[in-house]
Amino acid sequence: MDAVTHLLVSWTVAESVEFGPRDRALVTAAGVLPDIDGLGLLAEIATSRSAQPLYWWSAYHHVLCHNVGFALLVVVAVATLSVRRTVVTCLALLAFHMHLLGDLVGSRGPDGHQWPIPYLLPFSGRWQLTWDGQWELNAWPNVLLSIALLSLTLYSAWSRGYSPVEMVSKRADAAFVSTLRARFGEPR
Repeated sequence: MDAVTHLLVSWTVAESVEFGPRDRALVTAAGVLPDIDGLGLLAEIATSRSAQPLYWWSAYHHVLCHNVGFALLVVVAVATLSVRRTVVTCLALLAFHMHLLGDLVGSRGPDGHQWPIPYLLPFSGRWQLTWDGQWELNAWPNVLLSIALLSLTLYSAWSRGYSPVEMVSKRADAAFVSTLRARFGEPR
């Protein structure tokens, strides 16, 4: 799945319980952070025409952070930083695994390549998660899911008075919610 869909899935998980902004951000981050290993794409693009290209994305995406070892690091960080530790940590673990599930079912490349998920790393490399029914990244199920989650997020922002924008700027979030309410009316 693409990063925006992962964000929307994680935000939906974070909104399933009444939290403050910090705890919502932590749950959401837990569901997006596995893709930090995708930043190798920048090095790969930058060095693609050099004598010694760096294949950091091709070699390490879905390897470094799509596993139980990274999940444990995320859980420890969330447990340390959250206000409502137990429930936030459980939801962060759920959001993390929703990310892995999303990649498992909807991240096949246009060439048919599947990135297996080495779930047990760094403890064992034996178990590689794949699914032969995996749909392409731009397939209609991913598009439909993204549209549905975006609609849900917009509705929730309108009705609850906050959105994922709050993770970047409270002021921008207030302006966003205000714009939604000016367009669609005040919630009842």
